[in-house]
Amino acid sequence: MAQILIRNLDETTLERLKLRATQSGRSLQAEVKMILDQAAHVDLQTARLTAARIREKLKGRPASDSVDLLREERYG
Repeated sequence: MAQILIRNLDETTLERLKLRATQSGRSLQAEVKMILDQAAHVDLQTARLTAARIREKLKGRPASDSVDLLREERYG
């Protein structure tokens, strides 16, 4: 089975992962493996359904144009 090494992980992130693992009754390694497995198996249909639910939930609320926000972030 393959292994990975994550360098320079933020201490806050590590502490949150440890807490999440403890709350789930898993080791830190098992918790991180589960998170990665879930992230790697998100299929397009699930992603589209999730996006549709979010759009419906936010329907009618004013929103900024993301293009403008990206340009501002990139070019100041």
